[in-house]
Amino acid sequence: MLKKADGFNAQKIIVLPPYQLSEMIEHPIIKQLYITDIGYFPRAKHHFRERPDGCDSYIFFYCASGQGWIEMRNGERFIVMEQSIAFIPADTPHAYGADESNPWSIYWFHLKGTQVDVLMESFGSNNGPLQLVLSDADKILELFHQCFDLLSVKAYSVAHQIHISHTMRYMLSFIGLIPRRKQEEKTLAYIEQAIIYMQERLESNITLESLVAFTNISKQHLNHLFKQSTGCAPIDYYLRLKMQRACQLLDLTDRSIKEISLSIGLSDPYYFSRLFKKIIGSSPSEYRSKLKG
Repeated sequence: MLKKADGFNAQKIIVLPPYQLSEMIEHPIIKQLYITDIGYFPRAKHHFRERPDGCDSYIFFYCASGQGWIEMRNGERFIVMEQSIAFIPADTPHAYGADESNPWSIYWFHLKGTQVDVLMESFGSNNGPLQLVLSDADKILELFHQCFDLLSVKAYSVAHQIHISHTMRYMLSFIGLIPRRKQEEKTLAYIEQAIIYMQERLESNITLESLVAFTNISKQHLNHLFKQSTGCAPIDYYLRLKMQRACQLLDLTDRSIKEISLSIGLSDPYYFSRLFKKIIGSSPSEYRSKLKG
């Protein structure tokens, strides 16, 4: 099988010479984070690299199209799909290459610096490639091109190297937030589903157990998510929704307090009145008598 490290049609590549790297290592800001190599390999058929002793820098990949693979020292093998990011830690034996039938087009760079390890640790463990949405992919490419274009014409400029260093730091922090944002979106989906379930059952009563069964997550996790997102426990939030509905009925209808209480699943109008005052701050009759709008 043919194997190539580079030499692809329309490829772009910049490798900083040793004298520049020596100057960067001495600079108090640049030495914290800097690019040593950067490039773009389009439709990199037969692309293959193997480093039994690893590389002295972190290697980052963004797969824009096609696909490829990465194999680590411990035998882990990852498939890198279109619109995903992957990285290889420094000093880690590895091999990687393009898929034979659908070779990847990859943007890549090598990073070194005194802060790289700390930044990467803040991301948590490496769980393989990270799939991106289109807007995140566009942002990564925008930052990549900023760095590549500056290194193409201004690599000798200390001011521009500082800018590149800060741009890469921003890119890494941006990438690090993507999994957290995905988790937040997942959390929000659980909360929204639970609230819809509550809203559809305001005329009856639900229990925490029924809510747990509906969301299919543990009681402890559901409580945690609700308190984190709304400041309330699930059933407390449910009661607030009932009182919100009661306010609407008090404002828009001439139903009696007892009728309203029954319509939101509370058979005891005295309990309803106490709960209403506790949550809303006034009794139902006081609330109805106030002018609104």
